[in-house]
Amino acid sequence: MNRRCWLYVFAVLCGSSASGQSLPPGFVDPYPVLAAARAAIGTDQLQCVSIAGSAYGGKVGQQRLHGYEVDWPRGEPLQNYRRVMNWQTGTMLEQFERTPGNNPASWKYGLGWKGGTPVQQELQQAFMVNGAYAWHRDGENAVPVAAAAADAERWQLDLWINPHGFLKAAMLPGANPRATWRWELGEMGRDGATVNPEKMTVVSIYVLGKFRVDATINSQNLLQRIHTWVPDPVLGDTNYEHEFTNDSYLDIGDGIRFPSVWHSHTGWDDNYQAQSTNAGHNAFGGSLAEIQANVCPDPVAVPTAVIEASAATQADTVVATTAVADGVWLLGGGSHNSVAIEFANYVAVVEAPLNEARNLAVIEAIVQLVPDKPIRFLINTHQHHDHIGGLRTYMHIGATIITHWKNYDFYTRDVLNYAQRTLDPDMLSLWPPTELAEGYQYETVRENYVLTDNQRTLEISYVHPLAHVEGMLIAYLPAEKILIEADLFDGPLVEAGPAVAGSPANNSLYSHVQRLGLDVETIIPIHGHITPWSEFVGLITR
Repeated sequence: MNRRCWLYVFAVLCGSSASGQSLPPGFVDPYPVLAAARAAIGTDQLQCVSIAGSAYGGKVGQQRLHGYEVDWPRGEPLQNYRRVMNWQTGTMLEQFERTPGNNPASWKYGLGWKGGTPVQQELQQAFMVNGAYAWHRDGENAVPVAAAAADAERWQLDLWINPHGFLKAAMLPGANPRATWRWELGEMGRDGATVNPEKMTVVSIYVLGKFRVDATINSQNLLQRIHTWVPDPVLGDTNYEHEFTNDSYLDIGDGIRFPSVWHSHTGWDDNYQAQSTNAGHNAFGGSLAEIQANVCPDPVAVPTAVIEASAATQADTVVATTAVADGVWLLGGGSHNSVAIEFANYVAVVEAPLNEARNLAVIEAIVQLVPDKPIRFLINTHQHHDHIGGLRTYMHIGATIITHWKNYDFYTRDVLNYAQRTLDPDMLSLWPPTELAEGYQYETVRENYVLTDNQRTLEISYVHPLAHVEGMLIAYLPAEKILIEADLFDGPLVEAGPAVAGSPANNSLYSHVQRLGLDVETIIPIHGHITPWSEFVGLITR
């Protein structure tokens, strides 16, 4: 009896033991379904695969609404894209060429965009997973840089959420397959119109001991949708899925079939925003028709620097405090800054970036500076995900969120809500305050807003429409002549030399200051270092 038959017998026996008692209504035995799918696409004959072609990546968490589109804005094309997946060694390599200078070097595609981090400098990009480790290289001979913990986990998951990866993961210990069935209509457009409903089987398994992944398997035993959830500080348990059409499966020999067209969503494919205000979803895709089976290089060993960098995952919680003026502090130490401003009876904070861990550390630092006053207000500059990952943290401690009115629906419906966060619970989900439902922890700005105690004044104003983002606010302390802003100008990094100025965002900031007649001496950027206004003006005019 050949290996495939033995595996099928094993699956049936396992199925019989797993379903020794009758299955409840609505459920079916998953093992025959999995065995049929393995046979249909030749999973047992495939140990590793190389796929190549052209692809695209969506900037998940950047401009949420741009024009009349509902997808995440796309980055530069991923030219000469190549992916090598080896399930036996637990390794995956992705390489592509992308125009330098426009993206964080650590960003592959989809989730993970983080401003204020080193920008891609070279054309060649490489992203590698080996077991529990992940890293990237900016340039062919560049030093490997360890991926952030959340990115590394998703990249590991990507090895398994494709048809062959899913079927292999389903046979691993702890997968615990379960199956149900339903009638489905094909999606209009990509899959064409289906006149008659088709009966599908949906099989769910556990991957990496954490993620419940389900695959929709059609009557031809082909996997056409593989879906799971991943944790995100902004959206919580976030939809994460790949879709494959029947006609994209190519026969590559030895009974192996592999999909040549990839289409991936991060966030629900909610074109009409019926279930959520968040409108972005398309995060990765492309035509990857150059497929080679079982011709894979030896996996790259994990670099020593990547292993040693495991402690760097705590970098977000390192807070460096700088006194800028009396009662004004810059809270930096990472890729994003926050600014604390003391008033007579309370403290206001500008920006809650990244994630809860970062903001808990910042809040702790503020309490050390001003132990006897509540943090009463959190001023949010804009809705990019790397700038709002701590909004829920400030709401948890009782702060009122001040934001532009165009962000209100998105925040109240999708971000600051009671939805359970099972993959990475935060303070607001574990200990939800009644204020979250009562709705008075918000203040929205249209043009101008002022916080004052008759001794200190903080002016908040709306920067007129930007291509970079809509709903942008800046904060200004007139007595101290300090301007606080995000993404309009990233202060020059000490190690990188002077910042490059003259971008549309730079010009918008300059014009806004001139239009309002603000007397600015100092810029505190959310990314980078404090910069004299005169230096910024010199860069603009130069």
